[in-house]
Amino acid sequence: MVQRTQITLQPEQHRRARRRAAELGVSLAEYVRGLVARDLGEGRAAGDVSSILDLGDTGGSDVRHLKDQYLAEAIDRVRSHRNR
Repeated sequence: MVQRTQITLQPEQHRRARRRAAELGVSLAEYVRGLVARDLGEGRAAGDVSSILDLGDTGGSDVRHLKDQYLAEAIDRVRSHRNR
């Protein structure tokens, strides 16, 4: 069960957070949840391939343009690993 909450951001923080969430292909809420989870040391669930989206943080990566392909490859690896 999730707990609904409300936060207040400065206009510039809000603008940048929305832009970053869009770059990652997630909602603003999902982006904020991810930040909270990382800060609290909560890992992602096993098999969760959404961490591949974080590769775009390097600045020189093509992940933003190729994320669907990379995501499909990661899902295939997880599935093949489970079938062993």
